[in-house]
Amino acid sequence: MCSSCRHQSSVTAGTVFEKTRTPLTTWFETAWHLTTAKNGMSAQTLSSTLGTTYRVAWTMLHRYRIAMVRAEREPLQGDVEVDEVFVGGADHGGKPGRGTRKCIVVIAVEIKQPKGFGRVRRRHVPDASGTSLMPFVSDAVAPGSVVLTDGWRGYCGLPGHGYTRKATVLSASGDPADVSMPGVHRVASLLKRWILGTHHGSVDPAHLQSYLEEFTFRFNRRNSGSRGLVFRRLLQQAVITIPVTEGDVTHGYEW
Repeated sequence: MCSSCRHQSSVTAGTVFEKTRTPLTTWFETAWHLTTAKNGMSAQTLSSTLGTTYRVAWTMLHRYRIAMVRAEREPLQGDVEVDEVFVGGADHGGKPGRGTRKCIVVIAVEIKQPKGFGRVRRRHVPDASGTSLMPFVSDAVAPGSVVLTDGWRGYCGLPGHGYTRKATVLSASGDPADVSMPGVHRVASLLKRWILGTHHGSVDPAHLQSYLEEFTFRFNRRNSGSRGLVFRRLLQQAVITIPVTEGDVTHGYEW
């Protein structure tokens, strides 16, 4: 309470915890489980662990996933592989490849020399056209970087956006996709196994971007020497994240 005007406020005002009826100790315990568990936690598992309802656990997880994204995070640099992968269950009767009805996720991975991978970015896009791919690359990759792609025409606009494109036409190279672009396909494999294992393959397309951000947050901190530092980072980002209501996440957050 302000001693002059008597205005009352809360220490949680203006943060992701604003107006929550869940004790902050429960929020902190959720953040600890989320950052220390190797593969994270599903809402069902967290609900059983905390002794809360499924809805409370689900909402806390989605609010934290929003807090995991730093508005000022640095774009990827250097050599960056970019390609799309398809996430979802069995697709019966749909078109093959980029015409599938599965969810399309475009992935960008920094390639380290002489070997290894750096940071990643992911985005759920409606289709594999240049209209969807170019905004992702512009947001995720620093201008002047070398972007490694396959021969898909959706990436033809890269030079016009300030990138050097190195395209590998898979049909001409004779190598499978996981050999020509190992970074993207390694990350895609880990993503699919995580969704299948931790979330039992049950991810609503409306919420897919939130799950992608959680996986990105964990993957980009995979070499951290202390889980406690990752826990601290999540709480730091939670207190600078604007308030998020349950209604904001119920039908999919507007990323």
